[in-house]
Amino acid sequence: MKPSSPSLPAGQRAAAFTRLTAAPLDVLVVGGGIVGSGVVRDAAQRGLRAAVVDQHDFAAGTSSRSSRLLHGGLRYLEQRRVRLVREASHEKKTLHRIAPHLAQPLGFIFPSYRGEGRPMWQLRLGVKLYDFLCGSGNFEPSRGFSRAETLQLLPALEPEKLAGSVQYFDALTNDARLVLDTLRSAARHGATLANYARMEDATRTGDAWTCRVVDRETGAAHVVRARTVVNATGPWADQVPHSAVKLRLSKGIHVVIDRRRLPVPSAVVITEGKRILFVLPWGERVIIGTTDTDYRGRPEDVAVAPEDVAYVMRTGNEFFPTVALRADDIVSAWAGLRPLIANPDGSPSDISREHQIKSPEPGWWDIAGGKLTTYRLMAEQAVDAIVRHLGAPAQPCRTAEEPLLPAQEAGRYSGILPAPFTREAVEHYVRHEWALKLEDLLLRRSGWHYYERWSSATIEQAADWMGDAAGWTAERRRGELERFQAQARPAA
Repeated sequence: MKPSSPSLPAGQRAAAFTRLTAAPLDVLVVGGGIVGSGVVRDAAQRGLRAAVVDQHDFAAGTSSRSSRLLHGGLRYLEQRRVRLVREASHEKKTLHRIAPHLAQPLGFIFPSYRGEGRPMWQLRLGVKLYDFLCGSGNFEPSRGFSRAETLQLLPALEPEKLAGSVQYFDALTNDARLVLDTLRSAARHGATLANYARMEDATRTGDAWTCRVVDRETGAAHVVRARTVVNATGPWADQVPHSAVKLRLSKGIHVVIDRRRLPVPSAVVITEGKRILFVLPWGERVIIGTTDTDYRGRPEDVAVAPEDVAYVMRTGNEFFPTVALRADDIVSAWAGLRPLIANPDGSPSDISREHQIKSPEPGWWDIAGGKLTTYRLMAEQAVDAIVRHLGAPAQPCRTAEEPLLPAQEAGRYSGILPAPFTREAVEHYVRHEWALKLEDLLLRRSGWHYYERWSSATIEQAADWMGDAAGWTAERRRGELERFQAQARPAA
């Protein structure tokens, strides 16, 4: 394999660092997950000189490891978080409007069992209130099902003590694709983007910040000047210099199985004590999750543990006993972290699922907490604050009206389901979506790793195509294969 000289990705990357350092930025966003991508898109649309850097790949943290839901949060009604539910319910419909290829309305069947969990009357009342909080109406109105109707829809469901069920509507998304398409939109509006670029230090000098950004691909250090800095690093937010964020990390895992093993017609809500898990149809697959356990390790090290898998599978089998799921049914699994806001003593905050935007120093903003569903609103509120601080003329926010991408660009290589496995798709992800490593391609740009049961030969084919597009040497190709195989072993 002959490397091109210079390779297209390398040339694009060099140009990005040139733009980063050429003149002071209005906004430097640190963290290229869902919130950071929303901020840089909004800022660029308003005419600000904006850039985003991430020490890892874009969407490599929480933003590619969620439950993939756009939802108001039905369970938050029990906690009386009405404002959070209302905001998120409006935002899920906004995202469906601006990015229909990444917001698929989905019905959720919530069974009720006599003497256990939420009674039918409470569920019926809850879903009607949920519809009301959506404003002009949910994707479809909620309704109740009798015991017989529920078993007709879900014949494998545990029938003992089943009283009936309710159905409400949220939406399924592709979390990593939502990040990447938001970044593609930001780039169309002039934003500068660099992944594998670590902001190592920042110093307030005059009315701006002087930031040291290291290109982790080459080791080169760059000085970036920015009038404002936004810390949107998710589970890393309390580790960034100057951050005033205090987090409590919670780990959640999901497993993927073949839909033929559990042929659900829509999503199903299952409960284990106070914990809610979802069974989510995803094309030919089903996603089951999530867990909720405290996590105290490095965010980079979060992983699926055997006990996590056992918990999810056991709970699934309690509700669908005749299906009898086994470990060898698992196609893939992932683990992610919820960056929950904590009180100063480290205990969970009462507003842990709401977001927080604070400016502990002039020109510095920390954005923490929140939900995937509300990322656009979080970004709008943050950029509003930045515009007021800068005192400069800026266009009004239009992220709720303008489509994320033009229709002709949105759907070919981006959607709820992975795109077909082709050389053209691989070339697109490398040349137009900043994929530098094999894991960038297989885990986040395409999602093929989570959806397909691939042989080693197919993974090697992907590496060949990516190597041709990126100009890899034979040694680089071999190293990428070894790293991917070590990091992405199937769940045990």
